[in-house]
Amino acid sequence: MKLIATLLTASILASSPLSAPAFAQTATPLPGGAPASAETVSTPPPAVPATRPKLIVAISVDQFSADLFAQYRSHFTQGFKRLETGVVFPSGYQSHAATETCPGHSTILTGMRPAHTGIVANNWVDQSVGLDDKIIYCAEDETVPGSTHNDYTVTDKHLKVPTLGEMMKAADPRSRVVSVAGKDRAAVMMGGHKVDELWWWDGKKYVSYAGRTEPGVITRANAAITALVAGPQTPLPLPAYCAAVDRPVGVGDQTLGTGRFARDAGDYKSFRVSPAADAATLSIAAGFIQSMGLGKGPQTDIISIGASATDYIGHAYGTQGSEMCIQMAQLDAALGSFFDTLDGFGIDYEVMLTADHGAHDMTERQREHAMPMEEHAAAAVTTKAADAAIAAKLGLKSPVIIAAEGDIYVNTALPAATRKKVADAARAYYVALPQVAAAFPRAEIAATPMPSGPPEGWTLIQRARASFDPQRSGDLLVLLKPRVTTIEKPGVGYVETHGSPWDYDRRVPILFWRKGLAGFEQPLSVETVDIAPTLAATIGLPVSGLDGRCLDIDASAATTCPR
Repeated sequence: MKLIATLLTASILASSPLSAPAFAQTATPLPGGAPASAETVSTPPPAVPATRPKLIVAISVDQFSADLFAQYRSHFTQGFKRLETGVVFPSGYQSHAATETCPGHSTILTGMRPAHTGIVANNWVDQSVGLDDKIIYCAEDETVPGSTHNDYTVTDKHLKVPTLGEMMKAADPRSRVVSVAGKDRAAVMMGGHKVDELWWWDGKKYVSYAGRTEPGVITRANAAITALVAGPQTPLPLPAYCAAVDRPVGVGDQTLGTGRFARDAGDYKSFRVSPAADAATLSIAAGFIQSMGLGKGPQTDIISIGASATDYIGHAYGTQGSEMCIQMAQLDAALGSFFDTLDGFGIDYEVMLTADHGAHDMTERQREHAMPMEEHAAAAVTTKAADAAIAAKLGLKSPVIIAAEGDIYVNTALPAATRKKVADAARAYYVALPQVAAAFPRAEIAATPMPSGPPEGWTLIQRARASFDPQRSGDLLVLLKPRVTTIEKPGVGYVETHGSPWDYDRRVPILFWRKGLAGFEQPLSVETVDIAPTLAATIGLPVSGLDGRCLDIDASAATTCPR
């Protein structure tokens, strides 16, 4: 929402203009770059600026599927419209099977798939820890006494590889790395282990690791958001083009599809599930860029931004109602306001925007929209039902299996011979279910070579391999068939989800923009692991050993990638 974005930005930015740093601001030439001469004035301008950008702005829009991007492209007029003048890859892939927030964010700025980042899912099981449910959250320090999924200490320790920001710091310690997001896991997985500032929304305010000094940007932001939420939010306007999707749909005891984000005073939960949340995150990012002088030094800096509202809105309302249509319009406006603010800072910045995963609309509306085969997961698919059936078949006492996401773990308290019987019985149980596409034993996944080539052609087990970490993955991976949602019974805030190995959850857009960068569109598939080596190449940072490859974003016969 442009009004809220403008108000928040004005409140968060420093009251006085940012003074110029006392160090040189000369841009570093790219290899092969040369200043224009009188003899070359009449030649076409270069497709890529001859200097390296001074600031990388890496944006992840949580749950921004390639389908959403395609659906609303013709309606974008501001921030997204600017990005579309750059280099557009409409068929980017989070190529792995576990298409969730944490693993998806772990790929974006590391250039590595979840099999190597170690972030196999949002949650996994570690039976050696002293937690009641043995489930580890991807950004949780489970060693802290009393840690639970609702009350945990955030950590970066589960991310096994460095981010682009860390690589930049290793090459030039002067590089500043900043990460801000609407979710802790987005901020951590994109920022990495060595950051100058890392902040996320905890439901009431923006916070960071214990002991970190709160900068003025965050103090002003939290005060501005508190003041905003203290008053009610009137219904947001419905763009004319949203009328086509402004239709009620019954989901359990809810009627959704016609929402306008009206909010009662003091309702922080509704604030998080609204366009205003993204406006706040982008405003804080602008505040850090200004207050820290990012992009003003001799080095290149990086800021990663996790815009989380699209995901919360998708889960709560689905992807095809008025709610998502309004969100797309308001996010477009908020991005436009953000880029305008950055232009005013006079810095040379490069933008990359993508998503951590896609999504699939809720079952009830899909059935109304020519997809009667859409299904909720049957009760038999649940871990509770599977555990009871397997235990009864083998004459054992539950629990014999523990599950997190699609990973099934055999109870390690059982004797080795019994564990083998449980694993075999579990596979037989799941493959017999009509909604299950595959149930892969860990040995079979581990024996599969890491896939390569166009990700849309990968087999299911190849997609599973890209998500497999022998230290954290289960004894069995269960994948449901297409158009079967893991939601057994939809409820308030949870009517739609993602996480499947199917392309509606894997496909995301990848956009690059910089002033002076000639635009083009490449419809063939690429991967999100290609982002880090691509950005690294634009700043002349050598990288190697990554899962991704450098994407040449020079529209001419020249290349931005190392030769």
